[in-house]
Amino acid sequence: MSTVVVNEEAPWRAGWRGARVNALPAVALQLVALVLVLAFYHHAPTRDALTRLAAWRTEVGVKFAIISTGFFGGLLPVLYLRARRATRARFTWAQAAAIIAFWAYKGLEIDLFYRFLAWLVGEGHDVGTIAAKMGIDQLIYCPLFAVPTTVIVYHWAETHFDRAAVTSDWRAPGWYRRKVLPVLISNLGVWVPAVCLIYALPTPLQLPL
Repeated sequence: MSTVVVNEEAPWRAGWRGARVNALPAVALQLVALVLVLAFYHHAPTRDALTRLAAWRTEVGVKFAIISTGFFGGLLPVLYLRARRATRARFTWAQAAAIIAFWAYKGLEIDLFYRFLAWLVGEGHDVGTIAAKMGIDQLIYCPLFAVPTTVIVYHWAETHFDRAAVTSDWRAPGWYRRKVLPVLISNLGVWVPAVCLIYALPTPLQLPL
């Protein structure tokens, strides 16, 4: 009797592959963020417009975070997948609704996280403050909470809400290495530069960016 051994892809290889696939949109996102940050500090009309946005965002409060993140993080990607024939069957509308609701919740979570960092580290825009916030964000918050919870929610949605399947996979050996680490590696390539730019702005503008 023969035994077939399936070699699982190393997490760093999977993460690097994901980073390469995301390279073009990541650079585009980072360039747009860089232009907005530079314009805020060096272009008076842009600074005035963003200052008004910050005032309105503060007035609206947490509802802005919930609605905007649910829209940009959940609804727009779902509509994009549904619009393309190759990915139309990826999610049912029930699965899509769960993902949109998850990203709406993430808006609340991220808003509170940015406020917490402002309280903990300060609201300065010097290199030290930005580096400290980036480190807490990318080296503590993401690996310990943000990425694992996102992996779990997407797995739950992709299995058509099969809680037993998600729990079984989570309890299997090497779950973090198999499921979280590749996403985390890919995430770092996109978000380390991006969050540095985000934290260069005043706190009320960080979530909108």
